[in-house]
Amino acid sequence: MSFSIWVAVLGAVLLILALTSSYLRWMPVTTSVVCLALGIAIGPGGLMLLHLDLAQSASWMEHLTEVAVLFSLFVSGLKLRLPLTSRSWRVAFGLAGPVMVLCIAGVSLVLHYGLQLSWGLSVLIGAMLAPTDPVLATLVQVNDAQDYDRVRFGLSGEAGLNDGVAFPFVILGLLLLMAPDNNHAWLSDWLWVNVLWAVPAGLLCGYWMGRGLGRLTLLIRTRHADSTVSPNDYLTLALIALAYVVAELIHGYGFLAVFAAGLGLRQAEVHSTTDPQTPAEHLVQPVVGHQHIDPEKAVHGDIEELEETQVAAGIMLGDMLAFGSLVERSMEVFIVTLLGVVLPLHWDWHALPVAAALFLLIRPASVLLMPWGALLGGHQRLLLGWFGIRGIGSLYYLFYALNHDLAPDIAVSSTNLTLSVVALSILVHGLTTQPLLAHYERTKQRKDG
Repeated sequence: MSFSIWVAVLGAVLLILALTSSYLRWMPVTTSVVCLALGIAIGPGGLMLLHLDLAQSASWMEHLTEVAVLFSLFVSGLKLRLPLTSRSWRVAFGLAGPVMVLCIAGVSLVLHYGLQLSWGLSVLIGAMLAPTDPVLATLVQVNDAQDYDRVRFGLSGEAGLNDGVAFPFVILGLLLLMAPDNNHAWLSDWLWVNVLWAVPAGLLCGYWMGRGLGRLTLLIRTRHADSTVSPNDYLTLALIALAYVVAELIHGYGFLAVFAAGLGLRQAEVHSTTDPQTPAEHLVQPVVGHQHIDPEKAVHGDIEELEETQVAAGIMLGDMLAFGSLVERSMEVFIVTLLGVVLPLHWDWHALPVAAALFLLIRPASVLLMPWGALLGGHQRLLLGWFGIRGIGSLYYLFYALNHDLAPDIAVSSTNLTLSVVALSILVHGLTTQPLLAHYERTKQRKDG
């Protein structure tokens, strides 16, 4: 009966979102806010239709949130076409590196001195809350592969990078909680293995797997003239799985590998087309069910002037982006609804000052302290400081930590604070994202005009 209820609730939520999407477009509210409210309404805080025991479900919730983040990271990588030598990447690297470390330090200080938590728990929760989310931050990411706006591009690159970059600090928090107070011999191993090796290993293996597989796929499809019939959703699943597993086998970070695989695949597409300024999926528009019909009728528009490689790349990227985005949105709906279900039982009022410090002081100050120079204007820096959306990535790290035998009081504190801050982020960022982006776009148009 419980399984039937879960399926019914998921179907009802999806139906409500489908029927109200045309109204939500014109309202200052995101899909995540609606899902959070629906979860609260049907959970123990409302109609009591659903109940979820996090202690018993931590194992499968870890895997569910992990899959959601993996798909989102891969799609984020696919959207970024600028070469790594572009100056816009400096924004992404700055946000995912120094800014995120400053946020971890700032939250840790607030928790330790403000809430009197231990250093280990403070660092652990700080690492959980520091990375911005690739799933819930879709609205502030690049609209398409030709969107080179530095605010959107920087946030997209940050969301793809920092879920992996935060991992060593989550491990650091766990080590501080579990290691003896008088023995810090593990610190050098953490630095060498979890930071200096795992981060570059994940990025490099994922990037070259994505780029190599992309070039090989385009070569095979061009040689055998099967540009329109190959199942690209299989390729998406295969590349995500292989990049993740290979990175884990060499003790790299799978999150970084999957993001880098999407980025490498996109770079293979860029170097395969004669016009690197135009994304392949903009040149080729595949029709629905193109794998099963006459190749000559499988795409819209005049493709006679295009090379076979461009056709293959356009169909491949279009299919992969569509499939990955579909999985990403479905996971977002389900997981945020679950967050709403459990939130009333895990709400912690201490999250209000922590969230206020993170959203209004720590993140904005960290962004403003960066020496961006002429890369960003003042308005753009303020937007980057505000759009630090926390979400499903933080939930994954929470369940990852819960599955590593935390003490009961530590598990309760970390669960309640993390869930509450993530819910506050979904609410306040969800209500302000569309108005702020609309104002930003109007300002850009006036300047361009």
